[in-house]
Amino acid sequence: MDYLGIDFRCALGSIKNGNFPPKDCLLPLISKLLGYAIVAASTTVKLPQILKILKHRSVRGLSVVAFELEVVGYTIALAYCLHKGLPFSAFGELAFLLIQALILVAIIYYFSQPVGIFTWIRALLYCAVAPTVLAGQIDPILFEALYASQHAIFFFARVPQIWKNFSNKSTGELSFLTCLMNSGGSLVRVFTSIQEKAPTSVILGSVLGILTNGTILSQIIIYQKPQVQKEKKVK
Repeated sequence: MDYLGIDFRCALGSIKNGNFPPKDCLLPLISKLLGYAIVAASTTVKLPQILKILKHRSVRGLSVVAFELEVVGYTIALAYCLHKGLPFSAFGELAFLLIQALILVAIIYYFSQPVGIFTWIRALLYCAVAPTVLAGQIDPILFEALYASQHAIFFFARVPQIWKNFSNKSTGELSFLTCLMNSGGSLVRVFTSIQEKAPTSVILGSVLGILTNGTILSQIIIYQKPQVQKEKKVK
């Protein structure tokens, strides 16, 4: 029995014989199932953030550069995984996250009018380069270097937002649910990447995601409590 690259024969065979599936059989199965669960969940990860912005018609407290760098990071990561031929369960969420990240940036631009000339230049430059990167039509050595830089890109995508939260002592319109799902997804992806024997650089990227997303999540918890208390006092 093989569905979507998931082999159930080993586990089902052990259960039929009245035995608990061995570790070498169970862990890859769990990894595959978790991988597809992440892919499925990723289709709505950024939806709470999108809806929160649309509801309040505000991008207060959000770093435009942080969300732009996210788009660049997802593009490089997706292109690299496609180029390496990894199974869809190991990276499929990147495709959905990239689409949602692009929508988020477009919404942030809309509610950040007027948009400066340098912002338009960055957007046009991305549109010109992204198709080539996604198609893998670049030198393999350059591709490896680009993917290595992708970790730094994701790190610096989070730093402006973390600093802005710290400076304002507020997380503005950041969505708790989106940050929670990002942190949980990165945690699970470390396990699945190890099981899928993904390159070390892919695993390190997930570890970095745990640290940065976890920091933003903790800021939301810390800074939103005083704000809620103030609103209650005013009422």
